[in-house]
Amino acid sequence: MLERGANALTDAELLAVLIHTGSNNSSAVDLARKLLDGAGNSIRGVSNYSLNNFTRVKGIGTAKALTLMAAFEAGRRSMAAGRDSELVITDARSAVDLIAPRIANLNHEECWGIFLNRANKVIVKERLSSGGISSTTFDVRMVVKRAVDTLASSIILVHNHPSGNPEPGENDRTQTVALRNAAALLDISLLDHIIVARNRYFSFSEENYRKRRG
Repeated sequence: MLERGANALTDAELLAVLIHTGSNNSSAVDLARKLLDGAGNSIRGVSNYSLNNFTRVKGIGTAKALTLMAAFEAGRRSMAAGRDSELVITDARSAVDLIAPRIANLNHEECWGIFLNRANKVIVKERLSSGGISSTTFDVRMVVKRAVDTLASSIILVHNHPSGNPEPGENDRTQTVALRNAAALLDISLLDHIIVARNRYFSFSEENYRKRRG
């Protein structure tokens, strides 16, 4: 790798660098080949392995497995960051498409923030909080601080309802108003708060539009 660069390595050799050391009867490359064999010789398949999948291979312990999982996750985040920087959020549907794959089918609530520049391009998306089965909360001050830190002009909030019902509760409405008011003090807009429930969603922005039209 030092002589020729990472591009010159085979998939097995690349994984072997992360595995670092072999076991009594297998080299690091041998262990990497066993991982690939179990995934149909697909490094993408290995990237989706769980901890149990990794440690089923004799010679791959918890430490090696976590190193591999962290490396694959870092790669996914790097690719996502590159794609996100080109994304423009034009409506609630495009925000849902960006976040829903991560949260729509969870059995607990998570709240995510999408921070945008003046052209509505995504600066960053990130998880703001993770809660229980029926509720999650976020710190309004920390959300606004994150918007300031990223030089965002606007925020879109997205969280999920594991119940499958996307309708907002009283706490959802209260938090939405609190964040909108706090962000406005710093000339930052809360463009929308979206609730995702499996294949359905509720948008505060769309609700307000319907009320104005009505």
